[in-house]
Amino acid sequence: MPGPRAVVLVEGASDAAAIETLARRRGEPPDDVKIVALHGYTNLPSALRTLGPAAPQRIAVLCDAGAEAYARRALGPAGTCRVCHADLEDELIRALGADRVRDVVEAQGELAGLRALERQPAQRDRTPEQLLHRFLGVRSGRKARYGGALAAALDLDALPDPLRLVLDDVGL
Repeated sequence: MPGPRAVVLVEGASDAAAIETLARRRGEPPDDVKIVALHGYTNLPSALRTLGPAAPQRIAVLCDAGAEAYARRALGPAGTCRVCHADLEDELIRALGADRVRDVVEAQGELAGLRALERQPAQRDRTPEQLLHRFLGVRSGRKARYGGALAAALDLDALPDPLRLVLDDVGL
């Protein structure tokens, strides 16, 4: 059985869920494109070594702004690196807008939890976007679930550049 025609390397489960969701929505099931959650960028060199000499011709990395220099050094000329403005959640929140993200939170049955966070004194000075970003990261597994849910709510004709480009890099 031949290996994948392309590989997308991402930081974690939320990034993988978003890329998988967007690939399916664009009509290309990712069966021949392997999406690998690194569980931290420091695992990038090891993942690249695992691909070895039989690595697919197309390798793309989606990374957060803070990891760009590290990811580019580790990747070298082996592939392309696409960088989120801050991180994946920031890209999704900016693309959808706070009101639409709140709609997704409500559809997931977690609006009460978001409202409880908003009422906390330490959160009162945060913008709606900052509150949503915080909300997505405070419970284990929430980022991964919302990676897919928020990607499903995006307008495919107006994807954030890093997401659109990484999909294009591997032909999805």
